[in-house]
Amino acid sequence: MRRSVKICSIVTLIVVVTLFAVILTLALTILKPKQPKITTEQVNLENFNIIFNPFSLNFTLGLVVNVKNPNYGSFQYDNTTAYVTYRDTPAAEAPIEEDTIPARGELDVSTTVLVVVNNLVSNPGFPADVLAGCLNFTSLTTFHGEAKVLRLLKIKATVHSTCDISVYLQSQTSSFVCASELKY
Repeated sequence: MRRSVKICSIVTLIVVVTLFAVILTLALTILKPKQPKITTEQVNLENFNIIFNPFSLNFTLGLVVNVKNPNYGSFQYDNTTAYVTYRDTPAAEAPIEEDTIPARGELDVSTTVLVVVNNLVSNPGFPADVLAGCLNFTSLTTFHGEAKVLRLLKIKATVHSTCDISVYLQSQTSSFVCASELKY
């Protein structure tokens, strides 16, 4: 009787240690949150208006950003705002509505930004950039939300996204480079 209790206790201990090791390995490898891949699909230069006397320049940027979620859990983010700056001077804001990016899925997030350049004329670098024919903007967006893993575990997470956008005045086109960072 005593011997069977000892064997049962040892087998139970081995099963518990093995189960703990498997769960720990999964948590540190497969279920560990990974960086989302944020790519700007398109930046459309729309409604480009330039008047020289008196000087006035306004344009709308149509942004479509694709977010790929490589994680085994979905990411639900709250309403947020994309901020566009020109040489650290605020140039525009764009609202982004809350949504959910499915586990191991992707989502296109689109918004439009009206940039009124008249507010930026006082920036010391503005005349040189206009003469060069290129205005460089930076878009900053922070997504606050929850990552849900296997519908059981909820982890608060924040994704910071930064895009450098160049607007070419003569050809009325734009180019961009984006990077993102996940914090949890």
